[in-house]
This record gives sequence, structure tokens and C-alpha cells, in this order.
Amino acid sequence: MNVNTPRSAPIARTTETSPNHIGEELRHYDAYLRDLRGLSSGSRILQLRVVGRFLHQTFGDGVVDIARLRPGDVRQFLADQLAARQTPSNASKLASGLRSYLRYRRACGDPVDALTAVISSPAHWRLASLPHALTTEEVAQLLDSFTFARRWPKRGYAIVRCALDLGLRASEIACLTISDIDWRAGTVALRGTKSCRQDILPLPAETGQALADYLQHERPPTSHPAIFVRRQGARDRPITSLAIQKVITRAYRRCGLAHSGAHALRHTFACRLVEHGSSLKEVADLLRHRSLNTTLIYAKLDTPKLSTVPLPWPGSES
Repeated sequence: MNVNTPRSAPIARTTETSPNHIGEELRHYDAYLRDLRGLSSGSRILQLRVVGRFLHQTFGDGVVDIARLRPGDVRQFLADQLAARQTPSNASKLASGLRSYLRYRRACGDPVDALTAVISSPAHWRLASLPHALTTEEVAQLLDSFTFARRWPKRGYAIVRCALDLGLRASEIACLTISDIDWRAGTVALRGTKSCRQDILPLPAETGQALADYLQHERPPTSHPAIFVRRQGARDRPITSLAIQKVITRAYRRCGLAHSGAHALRHTFACRLVEHGSSLKEVADLLRHRSLNTTLIYAKLDTPKLSTVPLPWPGSES
């Protein structure tokens, strides 16, 4: 199977420290994920990280020869990775990444059935957990933390407001442009989102004020259309989703919150909607979920409606 090397693969960091043969293997695999599987850049990066670690452990500086692999090599890799981080989510990512790579090698003509057979999926019950959301007090602490930020406090505050008030993903915040904001109508347009469509969302006054404050008083002078811009050499570029996540993570640390990741703010936005009586359909629309099933986890937070569901306990007076 001959796969052309992509012009802009999301594996630069992976291949910087990889031997030539592993870097070349990852480039071909990335092209397969992009051109034949249609995966987004973010999804490909997750798969490539797992496969890169696997290839380094099993082949080192040698040639990537799938025929040399044995089921024990796969088991050993999984055991070593889980010893460092033994969580169901990590086990799922490892299993998914290895299966995907072995499917690619099967398409290349390699016999991999014996290798795939030893990869078991961890027990994971859908909707078993609750969303990790911030309390009202924690939200106040997080927003107040930007008063003590040493660099770009207005930018950080505007980023957090976009996540808290609009439920935007880090990648969606990074992609915002000046033309996406309709100041007169009070709306923000989202283009090229995970759902591959354009969405128009209402822009809350506090969020709009935070964005305007950043644009007027802290954003560096530039002709670049992105709202959040960074200087790289002599050129201005839009801030990356990874940088968005770092801004939020540093804010957590400043105020001593145990949360991590930008997605907790998205969960907080959804939980607020449920608490104020929004239906699951309304929550799904504002979160831009392609399937209502993705939104079902927030039904567990609707205590008033859940209280009407249980049947009377046998022998009770109710």
C-alpha cells in the first residue's frame, strides 16, 4: 500500500526525536488516517502519540518490521504504559491507538490478527460518571485570578469567558476571528467546528465586554484576522488550542483549583444551562453536539426531574 506523505502532517514534534525509519512510518500512517480514515488533526495526533511510543519501545533504532512482532510485545507495551497511568481512559486510548495502527498494517498486507487478538478493551460503562464542573465559588476564584496574572491578564480573562459563557472548545476559541463577532447583533459565528458546520451563538454582554477590553487595550497591533494572536518571528499567527489550554491551566494553579483542562469550563457551561431549566435539546444545540446521546450525561444533574422518576420503595408509605 503506497500512501503519499502529507504536506502538513501533525507529527512534527513526534518525528523530531524519532529515528528516520520511525518518522517515515509515522508519516505514512498519518497520511492513511487523514486521507482514508478522514480523521481531524487533533484525533490523528492522539493516535500518533500512542503508535510512536509503541514503535520506539519495540524497534528502538532498528527497522520497523511488523513480521518480527509477537503478541508478547503488545502485552508488554500495554503493561508498561498502564503502569505509569492506570486509568480506564488511558487504557481505552492505548487500545484504540494500537488497533487503529494494526488495521493500517493489515491494509498494507501484514498478518496482524494474532497481535490484535491480545488487545482487550477496558470495562467502561457509558454515562457512569458525572461531568466535572466548577462550582459558583470556584468560577469566581478563577475569574478573579486574572487580577494577579503577570502576563496578558485581559487575554486570559477573555479566553476563560468564552469557555464559561459560550461553552467553546479550546480549538474553537483559537479559531475565532474579528469578523466572527457581530457587535451590533450580539452574536458570534463559529466556522469549521468539530461538527463541520457554521453555528451562530448569542454573545453574552460580559463575554463581549471581555473581548472588547482585550482587543482595545492588550492585543498587539496587527492586521491578522484572528482575535487571539501571537508573534512568531516576524509574523503574527493565531494562538494554538494548546496555548489556550495552558492559559486555563495556569489560571487553575494560580487560584489553587484542582481542575485541569479547558473542558471543565465547557461542562460548567452545560451544567448551568441544566440548572436554569434548559432542556437537553437546548443544551445539545448550544454545545453543538451532533448526537443527543452525547448530551445525556447532563440529565443526571437535573435533580428536580430525576426525583419524579424513582418508583415508591416497597413497604414505604409513599
